[in-house]
Amino acid sequence: MSDPLILGGLWVIAAAVVAMLPMRLQMVPGLTLLIAAPVLLVWIGMEHGWYWLAFGLFAFVSMFRYPLRYFLFKALGRPVPRPRDLQK
Repeated sequence: MSDPLILGGLWVIAAAVVAMLPMRLQMVPGLTLLIAAPVLLVWIGMEHGWYWLAFGLFAFVSMFRYPLRYFLFKALGRPVPRPRDLQK
């Protein structure tokens, strides 16, 4: 197995561990994982092709949908809805 896939697997394990932490302890490791993911995904895409990149991108967006939505609303200058408001 290649280095990017091994690191991708470790990233998934780290994300699962961070998800089990209390919310107040998730900020720093979660932000680190959020920043590291695009670099890792591009590396996987360069080594193994666009379909693996697409699969990894789908998993990444699925796991980080609320933080990504927050940053998108902030970037567009729109008011950020609370997660409870999004589920209605």
